[in-house]
Amino acid sequence: MGSFSYSQNKKVDNNIKYFDENYNPISKTEFDNRKWKNRLLSIQGDSINHKILSLRENQGVLQNRKYLDSLLTSSTNKIIDSSKPLVIVYYPGKDPCNSSGSATRRTIRSWYKKMEKGINKIKESNIIYVYKTKDGLYGKNDGFKEWIKDPEQTIERLFFKRHYPCSSFVVISENNEFISYFGEFSKEYIWKAIDLMTDE
Repeated sequence: MGSFSYSQNKKVDNNIKYFDENYNPISKTEFDNRKWKNRLLSIQGDSINHKILSLRENQGVLQNRKYLDSLLTSSTNKIIDSSKPLVIVYYPGKDPCNSSGSATRRTIRSWYKKMEKGINKIKESNIIYVYKTKDGLYGKNDGFKEWIKDPEQTIERLFFKRHYPCSSFVVISENNEFISYFGEFSKEYIWKAIDLMTDE
């Protein structure tokens, strides 16, 4: 019985297909080498047995920040000031990365406070917390941050087309430029993005 389940597991492993950032097939060895060498993320592709490499960040220009601001204003019941940068922390739903770890409610609360304080020290900003699905979000995060459901899946569609582990963020400047960062991040990454966005 044990050897049957072992061979079954091996078979599942052999069915995994590996792809580069452009969804071109590559070998597992090349996949692993490129992942570590270039510090890329490994994420699920269009099929459960597809693993694709993903860059950690993206930069671009948003076509219609005013529309996004009005959508978020009506979802949060807070005025989003278009003359200030917009920082969105995005929770994609429960995954092994965001459902493990030793962080407590207290350390999480402290992390958010320091992050927001650091952001506003660099440049006064709109800070919004958006989720795709609530599953796993509450508990440790309960009660001290107001998370809103992604309005019309707009944030996902614009910035986070795939499920990146833990959570991600995007910083959008007043002149519509943005930097998005995929997967688990530190406060310093957000601060650096704000700094780059406000560098005149």
